Amino acid sequence: MKVEINNQTNYKINLKLIEKAVKVFGQVYKIKNKEFSLAFVGDAEIKKLNLTYRGLNKATDVLSFSGDGDYLGEIIINYNQVKLQAGDFKNSAEKELIFILVHGLLHLIGYDDKTDKQRKKMIKLGENFIKSYL
Repeated sequence: MKVEINNQTNYKINLKLIEKAVKVFGQVYKIKNKEFSLAFVGDAEIKKLNLTYRGLNKATDVLSFSGDGDYLGEIIINYNQVKLQAGDFKNSAEKELIFILVHGLLHLIGYDDKTDKQRKKMIKLGENFIKSYL
């Protein structure tokens, strides 16, 4: 599994950790010869995208857009929100970032969180991934 990363923020993001998480995720979920794009943006950009694509006029932590064929799609992460949530959940920013990345990847491979049951399952999968593999 390959990732193309576009950091549009001023934050220094641990790309080696991202690449490791992507590699392990690909192994765990048996994803080969697929790629996706990952962009890091700020509050204003993700708020605009959230309004355009989901009709919600607020910042969010992650947006995922599915692709097709060998292209899984695109994940857009709001690093400002990741840092805020890390404090809320008593995580390091890096741990929260990987949790959010895995959440986005789960969306790209077909998981959904529209119901409470689905959301809880995705949260558990994300937490288990971090505990087991990173």
